[in-house]
Amino acid sequence: MREWISGVWRAREILYFLAWRDVIIRYKQAALGVAWAVLQPLFTMIIFAFFFGRLAGIPSNGTPYPLFSYSALVLWMYFSITLAQVGNSLIANSSLITKIYFPRVLLPAAAALGGLLDLLVSSVLLVGMLIYYRVTPRWTIALTPLFVAQTVLLVMGVGMLLSALNVRYRDVKYTIPFLTQIGLFVTPVIYPMTYLPHRLQGWLALNPMTGIIEGFRACLFGGAVDWSLLGCSWAITLLLLFVGGLHFRLTERVFADVV
Repeated sequence: MREWISGVWRAREILYFLAWRDVIIRYKQAALGVAWAVLQPLFTMIIFAFFFGRLAGIPSNGTPYPLFSYSALVLWMYFSITLAQVGNSLIANSSLITKIYFPRVLLPAAAALGGLLDLLVSSVLLVGMLIYYRVTPRWTIALTPLFVAQTVLLVMGVGMLLSALNVRYRDVKYTIPFLTQIGLFVTPVIYPMTYLPHRLQGWLALNPMTGIIEGFRACLFGGAVDWSLLGCSWAITLLLLFVGGLHFRLTERVFADVV
């Protein structure tokens, strides 16, 4: 495993190239280009604010509902969209895999790294909304990059597992969008965790994105961070990263034969 990690580190320049290539391909011939990184969470936030915030009256812990939902959508959109790209990264680059050798894990890593551009662009609007709603930042806002880093690790862990399975079982390609659609409703994007009955909150904590989004919001808006929830989220994230990396390492030798 140590040799595998050191081999990946030596090939890091290839990682940067693949990540930049993914970004270029993603927005090639797109009239609006990188603006889609803002438009997707923006219009989703508008719909959520109308139906769930205004009509359904779902609470937002004292935060304006548009800001409450958009702050979660910034991370959730990165997770859901990038997970699909990471999960399909080996299949999408099958011709590259069969022609030359390089650490195969660079393909899912490049997809995860390339998605950070969308996250950065959509965060610009989040900063504008914080100013518009006159949210005074506190020192905890400096912790928000940690939640971004955890989301990247989570995408890599789940993505490596799914991308390796996708080589053998192409059903995974259709399963990923289905799982992320369900995941939106079992993650506190539309509602705060406290909105659910206490008996359900324990089950919701098993979703690592729950701790990420709840902690991200708390740091943005100056609330209290639930450290037990965050610890559970980190434990599951690291477990998924280990399992995903181990499965990917054990199966990558046959990718070129199967893909």
